Amino acid sequence: MNKKTISRESLLGMMQAYKTTSLLRTGVSMGVFDCLAEGPVDAETAAGRLGSHPRGMRILLNALAAVGLVEERAGRFGLPAGAEQLLVSKNPGYLGDMVKVMASDWEWDALKRLDEAVRHGGTVMKVHAETPGYEYWEDFAAHAVVVARPTAEVAAEALKPWAEGRPQLDVLDVACGHGMYGLTLAQRNPQARVWALDWPNVLPLTEQHAERMGVLDRLHRLPGDMFEVPLGGPYDVVLVTNVLHHFSEERAGELLNRLAPAVKPDGKIVLVGFTLGDESPAEDPAPHLFSILMLTWTFEGEVHSIPTYDRMLAAAGFTSGRRYDVPGLAFRVLIADKLP
Repeated sequence: MNKKTISRESLLGMMQAYKTTSLLRTGVSMGVFDCLAEGPVDAETAAGRLGSHPRGMRILLNALAAVGLVEERAGRFGLPAGAEQLLVSKNPGYLGDMVKVMASDWEWDALKRLDEAVRHGGTVMKVHAETPGYEYWEDFAAHAVVVARPTAEVAAEALKPWAEGRPQLDVLDVACGHGMYGLTLAQRNPQARVWALDWPNVLPLTEQHAERMGVLDRLHRLPGDMFEVPLGGPYDVVLVTNVLHHFSEERAGELLNRLAPAVKPDGKIVLVGFTLGDESPAEDPAPHLFSILMLTWTFEGEVHSIPTYDRMLAAAGFTSGRRYDVPGLAFRVLIADKLP
């Protein structure tokens, strides 16, 4: 096992990492990358296009160049390799709006109180991820599609042979958010209908994505709390995506037990999210860093291991989950069958 050495330089870099995040957020929010997509310009020209003070724009552009987000040559600023695809909003691979999800003010405010959350063993925020109608989920539904889409494609591809052979495919998408998992199944399977369950403030955004994907006529709303709202059904497949890590094993198990009767006898359940593997935290850091967010943002949430998911699935009457990795992302897809 390779051991990393802590150095003065690495510690000082960690202490200043928030400045790089702030630069990226500001570049996206001010439209800097879209502006530079038109070609290299000096700071005064960029300031005029973006309605900024020339001095402020000069300092911002130089700082963006310092961290590699733009390039500076003889006082003119342009986009480095890769930025055109990822940071210019008109391009299909645009990732910039994810700063509203992964570097949101809600997360920053919670992480400022990490020490209190550690002492308390859970969130100390008055408004947090478990608050009904939390506004953050609107930003998540609006902007997380670029990350959700490849994960939804992995899930849909894994279900493809089974789903195509069914005369109808009724789908319950629990805590659907953007709805990309259920909507992708509907887009691929004309016999599919999707019931989208989430807070009332989120579902209008789900509907916008459904309209864009051409499946709005097969989308049904289930507004409310997933632990309380009548589920209807039964369904051929129930999707539980990026939500079980908000809860303890006991509470997440309660949700799976509540969902189990809504799954047809020959149906399936699909879980999506971070999982803990056998690797050490240094070898697989993403789930452990996400658990820190859950510590500050939920009462008892954290990333669960594959054996933990299998225990919860078994207790709810399902087989162990078949695991599918998502290339380039830390998410994993687990698909389980309902036991006879």
